[in-house]
Amino acid sequence: MAKSNKPIFWSLFAAGGTLAAFLAPVLALLFVMLAFGVVPPVLSYAGLHAFAAHWFGKLCLLGVITLFLWHAAHRLRVTLHDFGLRQDTLVAWAVYLTAAAGTGLTALYLLRI
Repeated sequence: MAKSNKPIFWSLFAAGGTLAAFLAPVLALLFVMLAFGVVPPVLSYAGLHAFAAHWFGKLCLLGVITLFLWHAAHRLRVTLHDFGLRQDTLVAWAVYLTAAAGTGLTALYLLRI
């Protein structure tokens, strides 16, 4: 039996989807609060910059953004297959390399903060 790398990508997809399911309502609520001008002090620019500048904040942001990217890549791969694009190997390489590049750029930008 041939070995498959599907469990690796499926685990990243599942983790990203789970995280998105938990964070999407919170983000929606925060954006509604911001739209009405109710900004908690922790969400000010200084507060968010301080969070992103700390090593734990960088680690959290890297984890969230990375899992979202890998979830989106796998979702896009499956969607393109459903639309009839049957070059699965090419599509897989394209979407997963894009997610890997996004992960690398995220790490680079977070290190620069």
